[in-house]
Parts: sequence; structure tokens; C-alpha cells
Amino acid sequence: MTAAEDVVELDGVAVKRGGHRLWSEGTFALPAGACVAVIGPNGSGKTTLFELLLGLVAPSEGSVRVLGDRPRRGNRRIGYVPQNYTASVGEAVRCRDLVALGISGTRWGMRPLSANDRGRVDAALEDAGVAEFANRRVSRLSGGQQQRVAIAQALVDDPDLLLLDEPLSSLDVASQSDVVSLIEDVSARGDVTIMVVSHDVNPLLPVLTGAVYLLDGHPHYDEIGAVVNSELLTHLYGTPVRVVRTAQGDLFTRGGGG
Repeated sequence: MTAAEDVVELDGVAVKRGGHRLWSEGTFALPAGACVAVIGPNGSGKTTLFELLLGLVAPSEGSVRVLGDRPRRGNRRIGYVPQNYTASVGEAVRCRDLVALGISGTRWGMRPLSANDRGRVDAALEDAGVAEFANRRVSRLSGGQQQRVAIAQALVDDPDLLLLDEPLSSLDVASQSDVVSLIEDVSARGDVTIMVVSHDVNPLLPVLTGAVYLLDGHPHYDEIGAVVNSELLTHLYGTPVRVVRTAQGDLFTRGGGG
């Protein structure tokens, strides 16, 4: 896939959950190599957008293309880290085993990995900055370390699209910074398009190129500079949001109008 091609394309898409229309009129395209936040109030359908791209939910209207094809379950070209993923992996799972699951999939534990596969696991752990924890149990790591291991698993199969659902949730400031640095490193490679669901864009602003925002029941996409706008964000969240630019040119948002 070349840099000129769009990785995600929605045309007139609507989605229903439980007979209720969650959002509609979704028409936008995401360019290859972008790093995109997915933002909106709780219950607006951010995670559902990921499920749509993963082929877990079908649109009730319109068409969706991901990496040039219709969405399908088990697409190995997509890496995905669900929200609170590591909380569900159990107490005894080692970091190396969790990352290996990204290669062996449902066959995990049923066959040994090849030497090539073991090398890929080692490389993914190294790239994520968690190689020193390879043989430690995931449950014994800090929240930020666990999140980096989970991202390593999502990257071990060399995906073209990486979907991260609330990767900064419940992390302290230092751990958030570590995870954002990893996202920035992956984005800098230029060969992976990244979509990140987040309730707070501030930690991600240095790396974001754009945002999908779910406003008034419709998803939209724009470059990040156009989305980080006081009027738009206030409308989006239904509470005053100020956008502040520092003397160094950095942007951040402040809620509450204070």
C-alpha cells in the first residue's frame, strides 16, 4: 500500500446496536501513515467504529473499505488492542507468551513457535521497550508496561493498521508518556496507520495528525489542527473546553472553561 492510498474509507455508513441507530452519515477517508485520535462523549460509538473496521459489526447502511477490501474478521493486517485487554489474560501468562499470541492466534499453546517466530517475538518486545520483562508474568508489571506488551503483541504480525482502544486509560502521567512515546516511534516508521480511542487528547497531541470525532450522531474526520478548536470541542463534549497555545507553540485543552 502506497502513502497515497486511503487505509480506511467510509461512504454513507450508519450503524445500529440493539435496534438503535448509534450513528449515521459516516463519510470520510484516512490516509496511509496517519496517526488519528477517535474522540467523542461516552456512548457515542467510538469502540463500535473499531468493531466495524474489524468486521465484528456490519453497517446498516453504506459501505466500508479497510486496506482496500471489505472488513473481515481475523484480518492479520490489522493489529488491535482492546480496552483493558491485559486485565483478562490471567495471572500466569508471561510477556513473551502474550506477544506470541499475535502470531499463533487461536493455536496458542498447541504448537511450538519456529525459530523465525521466536525472533519476531523478541524483536517486538525490544521495539516496545519491554524486552527485559520477556519472561515475567504480565500481571506483575505496571499498567504502562502491560500496555506496551499488549501493543507489542498487536505489532508482532507487522500490521498495516493499528487500533488502540483507550491505551492511556487508568495510567499515571509517567506511564502515559511512555506509551505515547511508543506510539510516536511506531508512527515515525511511516508504514503503520494508527487509530487511538481516547477521552483525553492532550497526551497524544504531539503525535496526532488528525481525528475522527463523533458529533451529533455523525462521524467526521479532519486534520488535528482543525479539530483542536474550542467551539468544536465544547459542542462535542457539551461542556466548555478551552484550547491553549503555549509560547513554544504547543497546544493543549482545558475543560470547565477555567
